[in-house]
Amino acid sequence: MSSTQTHPQPAPDAKAFKSFAEFYPFYLSEHSNRTCRRLHFAGSSLSLLCFAALLLTRNPWWLLAGLLVGYGFAWVGHFGFEKNKPASFKRPLYSFMGDWAMYRDIWLGKVKI
Repeated sequence: MSSTQTHPQPAPDAKAFKSFAEFYPFYLSEHSNRTCRRLHFAGSSLSLLCFAALLLTRNPWWLLAGLLVGYGFAWVGHFGFEKNKPASFKRPLYSFMGDWAMYRDIWLGKVKI
């Protein structure tokens, strides 16, 4: 008698990806919760407003505000709703690029919020 057991596949290591094109599908899989995606979108939008304020006022505090609001919203989404650790802890550059690729894809209707 043969028994079939299914073992959950371990999550891929974010450091293993050799290109952003390989990383982006993983990035999207780490954002499967709609509330997490909405929080990312809100944080990214507010970050853009902070960047505009930085350009208009030349006050460097807007840069800090943009980073805090962008990452703050995203991390609340991950820890509170997605229940995972942000990829930015292991692949900061690819994660940052993924944030803006997902932001673009939300605007284009490719990723739903």
